[in-house]
Amino acid sequence: MLKRLSVKNFALIENAQLELNKGFTVITGETGSGKSILLGALKLILGERADYTVIRDETKKTIVEAIFVIDDKLYADFFKTNDLDVESETIIRREINAKGKSRAFINDTPVQLNVLKSLASRLIHIHSQHHTLSLKDTQFQMSILDVLGDNQKSLKSLKSVFNERKALIKEIKRLEENKSKIELEHDFNSFQLEELSKLNLTSVDYEKIEQEVERGEQFEEIKSAYQSISHLVNNDDEGVISILNRLVKSANVNDTKVQSLIERIQSVKLELDDIAANAEDDLSEMTLAPETLNEYIHQMDAFNSALRKHNLNTQSELLELYESLSKEVEDSGQIDERIIELNQELTEVNKKALQFADKLSTSRKKVAKKLEKEVAELLNQLKLEGATIRFDLNTVELNELGTDSVALYFAPNKGMTPKVIEKSASGGELSRLMLVIQYLLSEKQQLPTVIFDEIDTGVSGEVAQKIGDHLKRMGERMQLLAITHLPQVASKGSDHILVEKNDEHGITKTYLRRLTEEDRVEEIAKLMSGSKINEAALMNAKNLMNE
Repeated sequence: MLKRLSVKNFALIENAQLELNKGFTVITGETGSGKSILLGALKLILGERADYTVIRDETKKTIVEAIFVIDDKLYADFFKTNDLDVESETIIRREINAKGKSRAFINDTPVQLNVLKSLASRLIHIHSQHHTLSLKDTQFQMSILDVLGDNQKSLKSLKSVFNERKALIKEIKRLEENKSKIELEHDFNSFQLEELSKLNLTSVDYEKIEQEVERGEQFEEIKSAYQSISHLVNNDDEGVISILNRLVKSANVNDTKVQSLIERIQSVKLELDDIAANAEDDLSEMTLAPETLNEYIHQMDAFNSALRKHNLNTQSELLELYESLSKEVEDSGQIDERIIELNQELTEVNKKALQFADKLSTSRKKVAKKLEKEVAELLNQLKLEGATIRFDLNTVELNELGTDSVALYFAPNKGMTPKVIEKSASGGELSRLMLVIQYLLSEKQQLPTVIFDEIDTGVSGEVAQKIGDHLKRMGERMQLLAITHLPQVASKGSDHILVEKNDEHGITKTYLRRLTEEDRVEEIAKLMSGSKINEAALMNAKNLMNE
């Protein structure tokens, strides 16, 4: 339940602190006193977008803070999922400033607005006057049946399957519409794939072939180079080895430094011997097969042509293209099979979706019958004797809500034929019907706190008295706040908050004040007779409160 509300620098409210109790609390005040401002502040807690025009003093932040007493176990999963500390007294706070910055907090931890909204929607519900018109909305009518029928799990499952169904239908349509284009692409890709397959990209090393071609084109030059190396190193008279031998012989003196140089020359000789041997071996292995060279050149021409055609640079890039084309050819070549396969999947998904839809439809019809009886009984208590409602459920094409359409019919008086709600109910009758519906919904959803904003609009006299009694009974099961102008309703509250507006030094301010029993009598008398209160009004007010 909502334990405490603090509002600072919000419209006409400079600084208001409000302690709230269990049960039924009424909120009254003259038109324009600031009751709607109070609701606006509460809606910030519910996660509505901030309206920066409500900032009273632009040099200060606007802060709305609410303390809720919650069941730790009931909300443990939410706090764990969002990495928040769970507290039995949970604080929700919104801060906004004139620079367009809005911040939200849960137990002093900054959170995204959607997280705050998710929690607050489970703690408090505000029913404003315009919500009564929701009774004419078929989506709201359907939601009544689904909430009271505990259909959330089935609806979630159906929505998931329905989204899968939509995706399948979209893909089948795409394939069928693009079938001729895909088949044309199949032929073109097959042609390119055939060209690339001739290159044997997975088994032929074109880098090595390129080296062989370059080597073949320089065959005579390479052969001459090997011969030159062998001759210049090993020539008996003028070869490098012979020259070095003579050098060693002539320089062989008994000197350690000279001997060190000779040892280095001996090392050079060994290296030169090895070089010459390698040159002679390579020379002996050199052969030039013109037909092989021509084959290599032909392969390189085809390879380079493919690179230019596809604007690529390496063999690995060509191989990737080949693999990609292979998959596309395989996929496009099986388009008919794929369409058949997807249609089979669609058939199974349709079966699953219809199963969920049938389950929902059965639940809604069952709930509708029970609800029609309960609503009639409750309306009877609110001076709509003999009033009836009827939910007409008809079968429509499958959608994410199932295969049902709904129409709400209402007859406000006994013996009348029910007509669609938008043609059969006055404002006062709609208010009473919505009050009954909200009573049943709130009870089912186990909302800790419900706020009604003038749910009694359009009624008076004994009907207002009955509505007051009904709200009082609701307050026995939940924390209920009701903004009202009717003394019959105000007299039934266990608590009474007065919203009043005063001028201080030329500045208008709104204040919230909890009334004492004596103050309540005066306020209810004022609601009955206006600003001039007489003894009769006071007596009537006391009688109302004691009934």
